[in-house]
This record gives sequence, structure tokens and C-alpha cells, in this order.
Amino acid sequence: MSFDSSSILLNDIKEKPNLQFGFNFNDYNVERDTIKFGDSFGEILAARNLSYPKIYKIVENIKDSFDVRWLTVGKAFTILSSKDSLNTPKYFIYQPNLLNYVVVDFANKDSITAYNKTKPFKIFSRETSGIINNSLSETMDQNGLPWELINKLSDIYAWTIDFTRIKKGDKFKIVYKERYIEDSVLVGIKSIDAAYFEHENQNLYAFNFLVDSTKNITEFFDENGKSLQRTFLKSPLRFSNISSRYNLKRRIAYYGNKVRPHRGTDFAAPIGTPIMATASGRVVKSSYTRGNGYYVKIKHNDTYSTQYLHMQKRGRVKQGSYVKQGDVIGKIGMTGNTSGPHVCYRFWKNGMQVDPFKQKLPPGKPIPKNLNSKFTEHLIPLKTILDNINYN
Repeated sequence: MSFDSSSILLNDIKEKPNLQFGFNFNDYNVERDTIKFGDSFGEILAARNLSYPKIYKIVENIKDSFDVRWLTVGKAFTILSSKDSLNTPKYFIYQPNLLNYVVVDFANKDSITAYNKTKPFKIFSRETSGIINNSLSETMDQNGLPWELINKLSDIYAWTIDFTRIKKGDKFKIVYKERYIEDSVLVGIKSIDAAYFEHENQNLYAFNFLVDSTKNITEFFDENGKSLQRTFLKSPLRFSNISSRYNLKRRIAYYGNKVRPHRGTDFAAPIGTPIMATASGRVVKSSYTRGNGYYVKIKHNDTYSTQYLHMQKRGRVKQGSYVKQGDVIGKIGMTGNTSGPHVCYRFWKNGMQVDPFKQKLPPGKPIPKNLNSKFTEHLIPLKTILDNINYN
């Protein structure tokens, strides 16, 4: 008896697994697509010969863990079906973003589930720098830096830098971490570890430090251990231009060059730009007047209040509701007496309207004393890295 050794070798060769989303795709018929306008979970599965009673059962079983109404146009999905002539759908995998996905498992009719998963990713440390030509966002964009990093940096310095006064020649350095899947696909910024900003002859360091390991809470501190977070943000908008400052002696040609005091600061921005509460507090007014248009007023404590005028919308804030610093309370509009899209930001101290940029506002809390030595150990290597980064 003779044997064909080549056929034995071929039979011994196993198909290499194609592992994705925790499944071996070789075991299924695989269909990939994106959510189209008008698509629904039920229609997608019905088009793959799944009966409506079964679809209803799936939706009912997973409603507490995944709402099928969350499907968004343009997002990717994958259907894994049985590898036979029936081609019966077994799994529906939805990707709301590149990193996370939801698996709807209805392979077994008696145990229908939905669960959230995250793709394996690697973290890479990065360094960057820049010299401001016009604005922070334009310079970082020109340097090919992602918008997520731009926004994170502006958030860090939102309490200490008035970005409407950024000048040509100001400089920045950043040490940060990026997340990648499949070694090459960027899926977002994990964190900024340290930053440096040179502005108005000030050297502004920022170091991200873990202050509560139980709750995984981090805060940014300067090199002396003082928190960068202040009671009030410098601006109610992330990026904007000041079109008119607080000025009690302002003269307007339209009114015969008569003095018309301006007790607010106007931040110009495109219609629809989100407006943020500059500090936490209770909403005492959310209304409309002919002059102010749609506006919101917030009382922060017995000393300070702020007001935001000419909104397109007031968001969902109502009188009596509590808002946190940075919460979106409305959007830029042109309601009331205004000649262009902006928010008029008004600031009260002890019942009098004052210029917010001339106030000595309460500082943030320093680092807890019991963490001083750990902070120093954390700071030294990061500061060394920052100081040795060359400007691009």
C-alpha cells in the first residue's frame, strides 16, 4: 500500500485564524456595511431573512444594555451569519467609534445578550512643540496635530490663559500619549502628561498628577504644586475673539459720539458655537428680553454672578437648575440688540458689574501636603523632558 505524502501534508495544514472582535471570522459568513440614512436595526436584520418576531425578541432582551435607536448614520457594522446555505445571522457588531464596539449575540435564542467591548490598543508617548503664528488652534493645526490635542491643551490652560490675547511668538510644548489599534490607526489622545506655555513673559508649566487613586482622579498643577484650576474660566467660549471689552467710557458714533457704558465683554464667534458656564452655580434667570435676547444668569455664591446674553438657544438650563463649570448652557446667536453673532459676558461682584479680567479671583487648591514628595518625584523627569524639547 502506498500513501501520497503531499495530500497528508495538505490535510495537516490548518487555516490560519482570522480573529476580529473576539471571533474567528473563518467560521462565519461575514458582511460589513455602514448605517445608511433611514436604516433601523429591525430593517437591517429583516433584510437578512430574520423574522420580525425574532427581531422583536432580540430588541426586548437587550433593551437594558443596548438601545438599538442609538445607531448612527455613517457608523460601521458587521453581521456574522452561519456558514451554510441558510446564511442565518448570529451576531450583530456595531462600531460607534474606532476603539469601542457593541456585540449583539442572538446565536442562541435562549440567551440573547448585548455587551460592550474595547479593541486591544497600544499606547505611544509623543512630544511636540510650536511657536504661535496667529492663534493656538491654527498653529497646532498647521503642525499636523489632532484637534483632540488642541482642545485638551486649551482646557488645561482655560483658567490661566486668556486665549483671545495669545500673541505671535508665544510658545508651547506638550508631552502626551496616543492610543493606536493595529499599531497604525490612531484612535485618540489618552492623556496629556505635561505641558509648557510661554505667554506674556510667563513660563506656565502644567503637570498631570494622580490625586485620588481610588477614583482615578487627576489634576494639573504647576511646578510649585499649585492647581491650574481656578474658580472661573477665562472665557465662556473655547476659542473666540473679544470684539468689545468692558468700558464705562465707551463712545459710539451711531449715538452722536455720546458715552454709552459697556458693562460686559463681547466674545465673537460663529452662530451655534457652544457657550459654557465659567463657574459652577445656580441658574437664577433663564429668559428673554428685547435688549438681551435669550440669556442666562448664574449665581455662583454670595459674591459672584455671571450673565450670558444674545444666545441663539439657552440649552436645557432652567431657572433653579444647578450647572457645573464648563457645562454648555446655550449657543452663540444674534437675539436682542446686537449687530453680529457674539455672547455678551457680564460679571457681578458684590452686586456690581465689574471687568472680570481685572479681578483677583480665588486661586485653585494646592496639592495635598501628603502628596508633595510623590508630586516632586513625578515632576522632575517630566520637566526635564519638557525643557529639552526643541521648538518646531
